[in-house]
Amino acid sequence: GTDPQPKHMDGFYSGQEDNGGVHINSGIPNFVFYQVAQALGGYAWEKAGKIWYQTLLRLNRTSNFAECAKVTVETAERLYAGDSSIAKAVRVAWKNVGITV
Repeated sequence: GTDPQPKHMDGFYSGQEDNGGVHINSGIPNFVFYQVAQALGGYAWEKAGKIWYQTLLRLNRTSNFAECAKVTVETAERLYAGDSSIAKAVRVAWKNVGITV
């Protein structure tokens, strides 16, 4: 079948089904994670996973994708202060889905 989850904000679902698209729209940050993991290489849990886990600890139920993007970049900068390429990979991935940090 086809995956109904968008990979870009252009396809963001804002209808009534799925509580406004909470599961459908999760494809957007999922795709960002995928891009970051691919860019960083190695096992996804080594760097990208740490960034996402620490980010999730800082978000709440009212957080939106823009806040998630901002926090993932901040988290990458904090965790990997000695390697600016990691935060850059996170920024680029969010930009690729239509969110500029």
